[in-house]
Amino acid sequence: MGTGLDSHMVEHHLAEEMGSISVARQVARDALMTWGYRGRFEDVLLVVSEMVTNALVHGAGAPVLRIAGGLGHIRVEVGDSSDALPRPRSPGPSDGWGLHVVEELSIAWGTSLQEGGKVVWCDLAAPLTAVTTAD
Repeated sequence: MGTGLDSHMVEHHLAEEMGSISVARQVARDALMTWGYRGRFEDVLLVVSEMVTNALVHGAGAPVLRIAGGLGHIRVEVGDSSDALPRPRSPGPSDGWGLHVVEELSIAWGTSLQEGGKVVWCDLAAPLTAVTTAD
């Protein structure tokens, strides 16, 4: 993940309860602030909320949140012990917005099976800034 120079990682084992969404958001916020992420914190926090909610509602077991990145790039991973891959639903109040929000806010997302379950991941990037040079 990342180029190495600005790459950090945090892993947090969450409780199997809806209060874990707030905990996950705080873990993410603390990491972004510590690492100096230059992108929109709100986007990362919303993605974290949606992914943890999906793991709690549609997955199995206590979710594990992993966040890696640095100044310009963040990867969010949420694992659970179900091997059932997520299925995008029609967005709306009855089924929620979940993966549609993740897809809209991230530059890439996906799933992978692992021993003991699955991981849903997404990558977010800070907007590029112009580089100026002295004449």
